[in-house]
Amino acid sequence: MTQESTQTDTASPVAANFSHVLEAIAGAAKTAGRDAAEITLIAVSKTKPAEIIEPVLSAGHIDFGENRVQEAQRKWPPLKARYPASRLHLIGSLQSNKARDAVALADAIHALDREKLARAVAEEMTRQERRPECFIQVNTGEEAQKSGVLPADADALIDVCREKYALPLVGLMCLPPHGEEPAPHFALLRKIAERHGLAKLSMGMTADYEIAIAFGATHIRVGSAIFGAREV
Repeated sequence: MTQESTQTDTASPVAANFSHVLEAIAGAAKTAGRDAAEITLIAVSKTKPAEIIEPVLSAGHIDFGENRVQEAQRKWPPLKARYPASRLHLIGSLQSNKARDAVALADAIHALDREKLARAVAEEMTRQERRPECFIQVNTGEEAQKSGVLPADADALIDVCREKYALPLVGLMCLPPHGEEPAPHFALLRKIAERHGLAKLSMGMTADYEIAIAFGATHIRVGSAIFGAREV
């Protein structure tokens, strides 16, 4: 797991939650015959103010996730100034007109799902001389209301991102449909990634990250189990 330390101030409920999640990740990794150090915990801090996030930063954790570029712009520059090792993952859907801000701010973008966005991100990477890691989001459940490339179109988008735009593509991301068994979706994402030699799988959240670890997740996105229920 990619945090510099696991020591926390147990007086903080958030810090205690964080420690419990680390323990659960370690247990799930052991059960799956994996090394917990291979798994990056993205602490999803969307809607949470800086004072709620800081106990986890103070514990030495470095990977955090935000859904909205605008919120991340308000929150993270001062946090990064205080914690320069921290890494910001953009995990929500991304509009092409936000590519400039996303490239400037993020260390990883988990939301590539169409060629127009890939082109906009590639152009900004060239302009800014900054290359955050990229994940393609696959809509494994083929849900009309959800972002992500359809599984049948994923191969073509992967090739476009690599060959046409030379993006630093490292892996795939998915969000299984609510209420469905997640295992088939994780298996499908892994199969597509293996077909293209992509090493990283961003899959699994608070309710199902232990299952995702069993299916090879390298990045899990956990919010409410650490920070409490999401605020609207």
